[in-house]
Amino acid sequence: MVSTREVAQLRKVLVANRGEIARRVFRTCREHGLGTVAVYSDADRDALHVLEAHESVHIGPAASRDSYLRVEAIIDAARRTGADAIHPGYGFLSERPALAAACQDAGIIFVGPPAAAMDVMGDKVRARKAMTAAGVPVVPGVEDVRDAQQAESIADEIGFPIMIKASAGGGGKGMRVVADRQGVRAAFESAQREAEAAFGDGRVFIERAILSARHVEIQLMADAHGNCVSLGERDCSVQRRHQKVIEESPSPSRWMDDTLRRTMGDVAVRAAKAVGYRSAGTVEFLFEETDRGAHFYFLEMNTRLQVEHPVTELVCGRDLVWDQLRVAAGEPLGYTQDEIVRRGHALECRIYAEDPVTFLPRPGRITTLRWPEGAHVRVDAAVTGGSEVSTHYDPMIAKLATWGRDRAEAIGRMRRALHETIVLGVETNIALHLRILDEPDFCAGTSVTTRYLSEHPHVTEPTPAASDDLSAAIAGAVAAAVAARMATSQDAAHSRDAEHSPGAAWAESARWRRQ
Repeated sequence: MVSTREVAQLRKVLVANRGEIARRVFRTCREHGLGTVAVYSDADRDALHVLEAHESVHIGPAASRDSYLRVEAIIDAARRTGADAIHPGYGFLSERPALAAACQDAGIIFVGPPAAAMDVMGDKVRARKAMTAAGVPVVPGVEDVRDAQQAESIADEIGFPIMIKASAGGGGKGMRVVADRQGVRAAFESAQREAEAAFGDGRVFIERAILSARHVEIQLMADAHGNCVSLGERDCSVQRRHQKVIEESPSPSRWMDDTLRRTMGDVAVRAAKAVGYRSAGTVEFLFEETDRGAHFYFLEMNTRLQVEHPVTELVCGRDLVWDQLRVAAGEPLGYTQDEIVRRGHALECRIYAEDPVTFLPRPGRITTLRWPEGAHVRVDAAVTGGSEVSTHYDPMIAKLATWGRDRAEAIGRMRRALHETIVLGVETNIALHLRILDEPDFCAGTSVTTRYLSEHPHVTEPTPAASDDLSAAIAGAVAAAVAARMATSQDAAHSRDAEHSPGAAWAESARWRRQ
């Protein structure tokens, strides 16, 4: 068993991120007596992650390229505050080898994998080659496609449909599915342009498109002493625009059992060891189901803590951030594969400030907010009442996760939690989640693929039932707001001189310091 003693090398941790993931890391740090440092842009001056940290440092204007993506600003903030370690969260610099290398040069612990491992896995072409050499199954394809003419020849050889992907990319950028030869040239050139704009690298590769497949990923944890374990799978098949919407564990596939889970875990561990990996990481697979069984193919490795890590934490009972911090400080993992016990079923819904039909962001100020309560319900939130959902960053405002003794109980608990959630002032995708959770194919779980939303377009279209639910939720929110106002009106005189920022009370506190 892992000791709960503090890690001797760590006293203060800076999180090079914002929003809910910064708050998530700070939560673990506080539990273990570690100091916390937030960084913030102009747009995040009063954000919750800033207000909750012991110290905070301003790092630039609102635009990410001028703040959260500036390696030198992050390193300078760590030096100024005396932070021993930098946790990158997810997104921004989390998968940039430059931050890991800069930390090493500055003598600061980087809470993540070595830069060399990130370098290999961050390039899809190099990753494919490394995985092939390690005996990890990959989708048939060709790397480093030079031009549209070669792309057409490769497509003829592989067979349609094909997938064109950015070599240096992720998140669906620089990715195109092509059904026939007539569309190859335009799709190739479009993917190249998008990849160049998004990643500064226009290289693409082509592989056979497996359109009817699940997205199943394996959570890993590895230390610097040669230990690497699998913490089981997450099924992230419900996606929009190649981005995850709902994640769950275990996978509801009819073919998933302990034997296949162990096989996939062993393959993922082999993939991690092939690049000298350390810290939390996720190996993503395309999971193709046939009448005779399942086949899985390496998709990519995310060299960071995943957005959906709460699903694994609920099922395995581990704090993955604490494991990351211990491993980064040089400690051995402290537990073996056989000591990992998975219990029940967990589900996560990503709550976005977006149109639930078009998926376009809907920024603005949250006027009223109420999160669900009750046993086995977890809320990882970036906002509170009065928070501004900025146009500058991803519009995800929270993650709701539930646990149940089985999948049906976890879904029922999530449905209840979503109904209890009230967000006014910005539009959200809560109605979309409720429609998915009521949809028969999703509830059955056995026929869900990454094409779920396109094959079930009715869940993205408002229905009378959903409208009634929304009206009821709004009515409930108004009633709650009125009740709250009445309950606090007698104290209004005592706060007339207070600032109206959500961080006004914190600003007077001596428990944290801003630079």
